[in-house]
Amino acid sequence: MNDNQLLRYSRHILLDEIGIEGQQQLLASHALIIGAGGLGSPAALYLGSAGVGHITVVDHDTVDATNLQRQIAHTLADIGKPKAQSIQQAIADINPDVHVTVITERAGDTLLDEQVMLADVVLDCTDNFKTRHAINRACVKHRKPLVSGAAIRFDGQVTVYDPRDSLSPCYACVFPESSTFEDTQCATMGVFAPLVGIIGSVQAAEALKLLSHTGEPLTGRLLMLDGRSMSFNEVRMPRNSVCTVCQPR
Repeated sequence: MNDNQLLRYSRHILLDEIGIEGQQQLLASHALIIGAGGLGSPAALYLGSAGVGHITVVDHDTVDATNLQRQIAHTLADIGKPKAQSIQQAIADINPDVHVTVITERAGDTLLDEQVMLADVVLDCTDNFKTRHAINRACVKHRKPLVSGAAIRFDGQVTVYDPRDSLSPCYACVFPESSTFEDTQCATMGVFAPLVGIIGSVQAAEALKLLSHTGEPLTGRLLMLDGRSMSFNEVRMPRNSVCTVCQPR
């Protein structure tokens, strides 16, 4: 690290659990963020400000006025602009040393297979089950840790699925692909603005812990937030021995 980096990241370096070695690991890391909306905004800003050296942002959508209530990386000037590009600029305004790759395409199987393979950690900041399952399959295939978040109304949840851990479930263990779940959209159900900030920030924290080998990740634990009472609950999640995605056949 140069003198400017030592100054910028001094508060991380002062932490015994991170130090210079941990910060150097962050600088050498590559995070893949899928979804540049309510969850992806705080996650990307914190990963960028913390010095994750390479961040890839995938989102096919553009910014509109209704996003500004909660998607804090975007501004009025960004309306009509691809969300991934807007986040790229927001990170650059905080930390221009971070290399941000922008992909303004829908996160399909082929794209995910290519991008997950290149990343050290994957953050699922999407809002539909089809994409979440596709991300999970790619992470299981390439043995990459997945930080998964979700938020709607006043309810949020976050966890880590880590295929490198023999005890960790995958997303399909908890939400099987064969099950029928109804996607709930902010446009019809609403979402409490700070909720996505809280969950996205926790996702960033978990990703930074994984990249710097710090602390105990949320692997196998689903952290749930009730924003009405501001109470957290935790549920243990075992691996499904008959999961069609992560169990060998």
